[in-house]
Amino acid sequence: MIEFLPLKKVTERYSDEIHRAVLDAVDSGWYLLGNEVSAFEREYADYIGSRNCVACANGLDALWLILHAYMEMGIMEPGDEVLVPANTYIASILAITENGLKPVLVEPKWETLEIDEDIIESMVTPRTKALMTVHLYGRLSWSGNMSEICRRHGLKLIEDNAQAHGCETLNGRKTGSLGDAAGHSFYPGKNMGALGDAGAVTTDDGILADTIRTLANYGSSQKYVFPYRGRNSRMDEIQAAVLRVKLRHLDEDNAVRKRIALRYIGGITNPLVTLPQQLPVQSNVWHQFPVFCERRDELQKHLQADGIQTLIHYPIPPHKQQCYCEWNDINLPVTERIHAQELSLPISPVIADQDAETVIKAVNSFR
Repeated sequence: MIEFLPLKKVTERYSDEIHRAVLDAVDSGWYLLGNEVSAFEREYADYIGSRNCVACANGLDALWLILHAYMEMGIMEPGDEVLVPANTYIASILAITENGLKPVLVEPKWETLEIDEDIIESMVTPRTKALMTVHLYGRLSWSGNMSEICRRHGLKLIEDNAQAHGCETLNGRKTGSLGDAAGHSFYPGKNMGALGDAGAVTTDDGILADTIRTLANYGSSQKYVFPYRGRNSRMDEIQAAVLRVKLRHLDEDNAVRKRIALRYIGGITNPLVTLPQQLPVQSNVWHQFPVFCERRDELQKHLQADGIQTLIHYPIPPHKQQCYCEWNDINLPVTERIHAQELSLPISPVIADQDAETVIKAVNSFR
């Protein structure tokens, strides 16, 4: 059996370091808002290239906190619009609607799988206050033109960097430092995963960072003083200790993912299967390796019969979900095509070259 993502093996690679870090955190007697979280915030901000990092409970909270902080700062108000790719994971959209803001769904490009920059500007209205770009599958979803559009219209550029830790532009700028603020998820299955839920916000804006830090601590700026109605969204010391270990190895883990992805790209030749567009090597950290097939479900069963686990990211697009039933009649053909055909092949820092060859042969044998 070739597992899709063997998390136990991923963690075992740095088991001794993780165990020591966790024991040190436990033995410290300080479990929230302590030295491990502060150290992780400094180290991650430095890695990303941002002035500030605020740790929080998860990736959804990170995005919610960014938007809510902008509302508390008077930059946004209920009913304002946020442009967001239609084919994203639903957390991107939940963060918008939970703040009383209006998501404006923008189609992706089939060729890139990311938001279609060519139509962004046509969707800006007087109520548009932000563009949320999503580095989906670990692929760079940004350009200087995107930033210029935001500057021209006075929009905040928010990055959903949940799937792209370590991804870079051609000039070496990391995702998470390209816009006004970025939300990060450290869910265990991410390229840099904790041993539970965890998240963070990175930003160069000190006022925004301070507002987010307050909001994430019940809205408290100092003990028992509450300028905002906040929420409890804190990373614990143990998760921070684990993430400090994982951060030291992130680039080497991503290098393995890139090597496996290149084997897939060079080896899969089945005309029934469409491969993702190859980006410059630094611009894709391959959180997922998505392929596309009109007979996707048959392909998945074929691979399963050969002992290969796969996942679909994602079977139902956000605008067809019951929780957003008011959108169910919207027609978004590119998004719907992606969701109907996408299948993710196994990719991780622990997949063996031999297993990758087995996957390649199985995909190529599909008829």
